[in-house]
Amino acid sequence: MQNSEFIGKTALITGSGRGIGRAIALNFASLGANVVVNYFRNREPAEETADEINKLGVKAEIIKANVGKIDDLEHLVAETDRIFGGLDFLISNAGSGYNRPIMEQRPKGWDWTMDINARAYLFLAQKAVPLMEKKGEGWIVSISSPGSFRVLPEYAVVGASKAAIESLTRYLAVELAPSNIVVNAVSPGLVATDALRHFNTMQDEDLLEEIAEKTPAGRNITPEEVAQIVVFLCSPAAKMIRGQTIIADGGFTLPISGIQRPS
Repeated sequence: MQNSEFIGKTALITGSGRGIGRAIALNFASLGANVVVNYFRNREPAEETADEINKLGVKAEIIKANVGKIDDLEHLVAETDRIFGGLDFLISNAGSGYNRPIMEQRPKGWDWTMDINARAYLFLAQKAVPLMEKKGEGWIVSISSPGSFRVLPEYAVVGASKAAIESLTRYLAVELAPSNIVVNAVSPGLVATDALRHFNTMQDEDLLEEIAEKTPAGRNITPEEVAQIVVFLCSPAAKMIRGQTIIADGGFTLPISGIQRPS
């Protein structure tokens, strides 16, 4: 159902061919926003997402860009401006990383993870700001992870990059406030997506079920639920939420592990 607050506006979601990014793109489109669908390696899912967006009566534009490269970020923003004449919503969703124990990490893995996750967020936001200033306002949301503050198996470098994202969110929120740009982050719990299967620690098919059982809410969060939170943070109702990381994990990170009730 379209919403007057989103109709005719433009949302750019990095890594929006699949998973959480796709759900976010479709949610914006369902509310009436035009969407820039970004991908790097696999165009087919991006085309499928764009087709679904077009069916909703809004425009989808597919733009290939490796967010780990500054030149590609410039191309992504320039094409968005050329096609749509500005930008209202930037969602920094694309993420990657080398999941290895600390002693097996290498400089290449560190650089790759930081470039895709943290550096891309900073410089994409930097380049998007002038497009938002033309509109007189804007919203930026990044996707983080509980690994930014909790220790997860073989997640050190990715966790460090997510901590950097959350820190950047706070700085961006303060420095961009005079431009009427709202900046926040969402930190979802374990979400069942194709990307999940690429992590070495996630090969056990029973893992999702095990985590769901240990989640106070009784299940894992879905991509669609993450998308709803992202869109809420881009709505007038969330205008006074600034520089925050919204944890949406069904309460999974709340209990202290290892402490049990007496028998």
